Amino acid sequence: MSYAAIIAKEFNVREDYVNNIIALLDEGNTIPFIARYRKEQHGAMDDQLIRQITDKLEYLRNLDARREEVRKLIEAQGNLTEEVSAALDKAATLAEIDDIYRPFRPKRKTRASVAREKGLEPLAQSLLLSQKQNKAPADLAAPFVDAEKGVEDVEAALQGAKDIIAEEVSDNAEVRKRVRNLVRIHGTVTAQAAKEAEEDSVYATYFDFTQSVDKLAGHRVLALNRGEKEGVLKVALQADPSRPLNVIRSLYVQGSNACAALVQEACDDAYDRLIYPSIEREIRAELTEKASEDAIRLFGVNLRQLLMAPPVKGKVAIGLDPGYRTGCKVAVVDQTGKVLDTAVIYPTHGEGQERRSAQTLKEKIVKWGVDIIAIGNGTASKETELFCAKVLREVPRKVSYMVVSEAGASVYSASKLAAEEMPDFDLTLRSAVSIARRLQDPLAELVKIEPKAIGVGQYQHDMPQKQLEAALDGVVESCVNSVGADLNTASPALLSHISGLSSTVCKNIVAFREENGSFESRAQLKKVPKLGPKAFEQCAGFLRVPGGKEPLDNTAVHPESYKAAKALLKHLGVQPGDPSLEEKAKAADLAALARELEVGEPTLRDILKELAKPGRDPRDELPPPLLREDVLDMKDLKEGMTLQGTVRNVIDFGAFVDIGVHQDGLVHVSQISSKFIKHPSEILKVGDVVTVKVLGVDLKKKRISLTMKGIK
Repeated sequence: MSYAAIIAKEFNVREDYVNNIIALLDEGNTIPFIARYRKEQHGAMDDQLIRQITDKLEYLRNLDARREEVRKLIEAQGNLTEEVSAALDKAATLAEIDDIYRPFRPKRKTRASVAREKGLEPLAQSLLLSQKQNKAPADLAAPFVDAEKGVEDVEAALQGAKDIIAEEVSDNAEVRKRVRNLVRIHGTVTAQAAKEAEEDSVYATYFDFTQSVDKLAGHRVLALNRGEKEGVLKVALQADPSRPLNVIRSLYVQGSNACAALVQEACDDAYDRLIYPSIEREIRAELTEKASEDAIRLFGVNLRQLLMAPPVKGKVAIGLDPGYRTGCKVAVVDQTGKVLDTAVIYPTHGEGQERRSAQTLKEKIVKWGVDIIAIGNGTASKETELFCAKVLREVPRKVSYMVVSEAGASVYSASKLAAEEMPDFDLTLRSAVSIARRLQDPLAELVKIEPKAIGVGQYQHDMPQKQLEAALDGVVESCVNSVGADLNTASPALLSHISGLSSTVCKNIVAFREENGSFESRAQLKKVPKLGPKAFEQCAGFLRVPGGKEPLDNTAVHPESYKAAKALLKHLGVQPGDPSLEEKAKAADLAALARELEVGEPTLRDILKELAKPGRDPRDELPPPLLREDVLDMKDLKEGMTLQGTVRNVIDFGAFVDIGVHQDGLVHVSQISSKFIKHPSEILKVGDVVTVKVLGVDLKKKRISLTMKGIK
C-alpha cells in the first residue's frame, strides 16, 4: 500500500486529500499555512489532524529507510534470501524489522558464539534432526569431544549444542512475535516497596500493586517508573510461562525421545534466559512509550488552553512576584505591557513593614490607574494574596486580582531574551513584569518561555525530551498562527513561531521596523532581507498591520485572495466590518459566488468571516478569566460549600481547580460528571471557570477534595 493509502485508512480520511497534503509538505509548505490557506486540497482538516498525518508520514518513511538499511546489511553478509526479503517487505513495525534482523546482527560474545567457535553447530543441528529417531545424544556428541577446543567431555558438547539451539530459538522472529503478544495479553505489572518508606509516601499506592499489562493506565506507568528510578519501588513484569513455553515447544520439539528432551531443555532455557528478559524490557519500554505519548498529548492540550486563554485587554496591571526573605517584587505595566514603575515591598516582615508595603501598593494603584493585579503562585503567594485582598478593600477604585502561574518566569527572567527586552531591570523585577504581562496577554508572554517549563502536564521531565519539545513547539506554532501577530509590536520570540519565519528573518523584521518605522503594509515585508517569495507566501496571512494602507492587511485574508475579497465586497455592496455583511452573505449563493470569484467554498467562507469582523481575535470569543476581589482561607472551607474556580491542570485521574484558597483542590475523574467519561479532558480544559462543591478538606496534608456532581 502507498503511504497515502495507509494513512487514509488509519485516520479515516480520503486518500486524495492525504496525497495532496504529502505533496504540499514536500513542496516546503508549513502545517499552519496548509491548514488555513489550502483547505480545498484537504477537505478543511484542522492543523492538529494534519500534524498527526505528518507524524505518521515521517514514521512510515523512517520505517522504510530502516527496512532498506537492514536489507542491505543482510545482503552484504550474503544471507539475503527470498524468504527474508519477503518478511522484510511484510514487516509493519520497527520491532518486526528488528526481529528479522536479530539472527544476522553482529553479536558480542555469547554462550552460543563460544560453542560455535568450538565447532558444535553441526551437533546442534543433529539434535534437532534426530528428535524423531531413536538415537542416543551421547553417541551424537562423542565425535565432538576435543580437549584442545575446550570440549572436555560429552556433557560439555551437549551443553554447547543446547546453547546454540537456545540462541536460534531466541532469534526466531515468529517466536518473539507470538511470545510478545501473549505477555501483552496475559502479563501483569507488579510493584513492591524497595525499602522502608513512610506510610504517606506519594508511592504508597504502589507498595503492594498488581495490574494487568493491557489495563495499566499511563499515569501509573510513569509513577511506577519514577518510583523505581528513585529506589522506592521494585517493579517487575510477570507472566505465566506455560503459554509461551507451549508455543516455543510446538515449533521446535518434535518427539519424546532423549534428543527431543534436550531440545526442550534448550527451548526452556531460551525462554528463561534470553527471550523473557528481552520481552520484559521491550514491553516495559512500549508501556513507557505509550504513556509518554499520552502524557505529551495531554500536556499539549493543556498548553493550548493556557496559551489561548482570553487576554485582559486595555488594563493597566501590577505584577507581584511574592517572596519572603527578598521581599515581594512589584512591577506596574501599561495597557501594552510597557513598564511604568517598579518597587520591592516586604508585607511578611512584621506589622511596620506590612503598613509601609500597603501604602506603597496603594500609591502605585492610584498614581497609575491600575485595574488588575497578577500575583505569582510561588513562595509566599498565599500571604501576598491575603495582603493584596486587604489592601484592595482600602483602595478608592475597583481593582481585581488573579493568582497567575509563575512556572518558567524565573527561567525567562534569567534568559538572554529578557536581558535584551529589559536591560535596566534585575532578574527579580523581570519576573514581576512577566507575571503582569501573563494576565494581559498570556500567548504573547508565554511564547518567550521554553514550553516544558510552563508546567501544565504530568511527569514532563520524565518524557523523551525531543518528542516533548517537538509536540509542544507544534502547539505553540498552532496557537500563535491561529491568533496572528501584529507586525509592528510582535517580539522576535512571537514572530519566531509564525509560519515560514526563521529566527534570522524575525530579527531582520524587527531591525527593519526600527530603522524604517512601522510597517504600513504586508507588501513591505518583501523588502526585509532574506525574506523571499516562499517565506512571504507562508507568513503573510498570519501577520497583521492595524491602521495600514490596506484594510485587508489587518485580517487573516491572505494577499493571494485580496482580489477575490475586494470583488466579494463589491458584489455584496458593503465595506469590511459592515453589520449587514453576514446577512447579505447568508442570502447569497456561495457555491455560485465561489465559482465566479475563482476560489474554493471553504476559502470564501473564511474570507467572509474575516470581513465581517476585521482584526478579530479568536480568544475574545472565550469566557473571560475569573478575577477575584477577596480571598478565602483553607480553614474557611466547609464540606458542602459551593464555589467558583479556575481549572489549572487536567491530568489522567482528574483536574486541579483554583478556588481562591492558594491550595488547588482535586476533582477526581469520578467526580467530574454523572455520566461515565474515560478522561477528564472530555469535559474540562485548562482555564475553564467551573462551579464545584467541597467534598472534604485535610488541613494536615493540605488536600482539598472537590466534586462537580449534584450542584444545582
